[in-house]
Amino acid sequence: MTVDTFAVEAPSDLVDTPEVVDTPEVVEAPESVEAPKPKKAPAKKAAGKKAKTIELTLTVTGTADGEWHAELRQGTTYLARDLAVAAAAVSRAAKELHEDLSTPIDEVIEEARSQQAAKVAALEAELEVARKALADLD
Repeated sequence: MTVDTFAVEAPSDLVDTPEVVDTPEVVEAPESVEAPKPKKAPAKKAAGKKAKTIELTLTVTGTADGEWHAELRQGTTYLARDLAVAAAAVSRAAKELHEDLSTPIDEVIEEARSQQAAKVAALEAELEVARKALADLD
């Protein structure tokens, strides 16, 4: 690029006419050739349908005697009520769902098992006393 510098001249009343500079001509494309079209922005994906949420409530209750019952609700409607379930089934189901569920449930089941074992031991001792009393009556 070349820059021309001019000496500063005294102001005059004459108006300077600008110097004509050769500019390249704009060449237009022939009619048979199309100009490239600007690229379109990629289409946004349509928002997918939200999956319908189904809310079911499973309630499992147990007693100190080791009896377990379950009920299933959908909203306020009971789908199943007061179903007897085995403690082992409750333990297996909890393990399948999540360890955080199975640990406290297994602790409750083990406590019930210990209480039942103590009850069996007391009944066996009572049975032995009854057998001795029966033998003394002969």
